[in-house]
Amino acid sequence: MKKIILIVVALLLLGGGGFAAFTFFGGKSAEASIDPKHAAKDKSEAETAASKKETDAKVAFVKMDPLTLPVVNKNGVVQIVNISITLEVEDAEKAKEIEKFTPRLKDAYIQDMYGALGSAAALTSNGVVEVNTVKKRLNAVTQKVLGNDSVRDVLLQAVQQRKA
Repeated sequence: MKKIILIVVALLLLGGGGFAAFTFFGGKSAEASIDPKHAAKDKSEAETAASKKETDAKVAFVKMDPLTLPVVNKNGVVQIVNISITLEVEDAEKAKEIEKFTPRLKDAYIQDMYGALGSAAALTSNGVVEVNTVKKRLNAVTQKVLGNDSVRDVLLQAVQQRKA
């Protein structure tokens, strides 16, 4: 009788572990925060970027400090968004020049993103950050602060969000 009870308990434990693993690893996959209508546009942008192989040989990158932004609504701070940004520039000389302006850029990024996240302009209806919108806004702010030909692209290295 003891053997049967031990076998049943062992099977229940294994079954519970299997169910937990399935739920954790094999459950519903996360949805991307990109709209299908933007997918085709992004694909064409990727093809254009691939055609710039020659000029990419001299590319340099300027890594900026991460931005930590609160998402505030009428109820107060509802979530915190962390964004890691790297700027793609023409060469190392341009990178050194751009590094001098990173405090000004960070200030402009914070001002723009604070408003965009607070007004939900850069969030989906369920509160997920729209990465494409954030990237477009950061590119526009960069062009405004540094000029049109200063930075090739604003690269988002990580976008994390958590409830406050």
